[in-house]
Amino acid sequence: MSLHDLAARALHLLDPEDAHGLTIQALKAGLGPVDRTPDDPILGATLAGLAVPNCIGLAAGFDKNAEVPEAMLRAGFGFVECGTVTPLPQAGNPRPRLFRLSEDRAVINRMGFNNAGLEPFAARLARQPRRGVVGANIGANKDAADRIGDYVTGLERLWTLADYFTVNISSPNTPGLRALQTKAALEELLGRLAESRLPLTATFGPRPVLLKVAPDLEDGEVETIVDTVARFGLDGVIVSNTTISRPDSLRSPLRAEAGGLSGPPLMSLSTAMLARFHAANAGHGLTLIGAGGIASGADALAKIRAGASAVQVYSAMVFEGPGLVVRVKRDLAARLRAEGFGSVAEAVGTA
Repeated sequence: MSLHDLAARALHLLDPEDAHGLTIQALKAGLGPVDRTPDDPILGATLAGLAVPNCIGLAAGFDKNAEVPEAMLRAGFGFVECGTVTPLPQAGNPRPRLFRLSEDRAVINRMGFNNAGLEPFAARLARQPRRGVVGANIGANKDAADRIGDYVTGLERLWTLADYFTVNISSPNTPGLRALQTKAALEELLGRLAESRLPLTATFGPRPVLLKVAPDLEDGEVETIVDTVARFGLDGVIVSNTTISRPDSLRSPLRAEAGGLSGPPLMSLSTAMLARFHAANAGHGLTLIGAGGIASGADALAKIRAGASAVQVYSAMVFEGPGLVVRVKRDLAARLRAEGFGSVAEAVGTA
C-alpha cells in the first residue's frame, strides 16, 4: 500500500467533508500520486470522438471547482470530469451532508450542488495546461427562475474551456431537478441546448455533450430518454448518478440518512440500468459511460460488457485511496486479455 493510500485511510479519522477538503488542498500542493507507467494500449478508448489513453475516468463530484484536474490526470485517470458547477456560487445544503457507510464501503451525500460558481471555475480551466481530456459537469442553481437557462449559461461560458460537457439533471439533492428527465421537460432542455450549440459549434468547433441520468428510472423512461437525446443531437449518456433507493443489504447505522447513495450497493442497480440503455441505444450510436459502484477491474469490465465505452470512479477512492485507479487499470487490462478481447471497444455490450 502506498503512502498516499495510507494517508487516505488516516483521513477517515476526520469528518468526511473536512477530509475531502484536505485532500483537494494536498493535491493542489502537488502531494498527490503520479502514475509514471504508460497506459496499456488495450485500455485506450474513444468517447464521442475524444481519444483517451485509458477508459477509467474520474466522476464529477470529486473536483467540484476545477481545482485539481491535472493532478488527477497525473494520478492515472484517462479523463477527468469537474463539477457540478452552477452559474452562481451556491452553499449547498446544511452540514453534515456527507456520510461514510463504512460497513458497506458506501457513501451517502446530500451536498446540494455546493460550488464556487461559474466564473472561478472558468478561470481555473483557462489557466490549466491541456495535458488530457477534462470535462465540465453543468447544473442549475437551486433558486434559479429559469433552470434550463442555467444549463445554457454554463455551456456557453465553458465551451472553449472544456473538452466535453455533462448535463446533470439527475442529482437527488436539488428539489425538482430530476423532473427534467420527463419527456416534455427534457425536450425543452435539450431543444434550448441544441439552439445554443449551433453558433458555438460554427465558431469554435464541436464539443461532445452527454446527459447524466438517475438509476431509479421507471419502465419506458429509458427508451424515451434515448430517443430524445438522439433526436436533439447529444452525443451520449452517463449511467448513472446516485440512487435514492436503499438496498436491504445495507448494514451501516447511517443507511437512513437522506441523499444519494453511491459505492458498491449501487453497482448492480446502475449496471442493470446501463444494460437497458444499451438495448435502447441500438441504431442510435450514442456513447454510454458507466458509473456507480466501481471498485475493481471486474466491476469496470461488467460495466463495459453491459454497454459502456468507458467508466467513471469516485466513491471507491474514499475507502481505497487514490492508488485505486492504477489497480483498476491493471486488473481490467488483465481481464480483457483473459477473456480474449483485444481492446475495450471489442468488449462493449458483450454481456
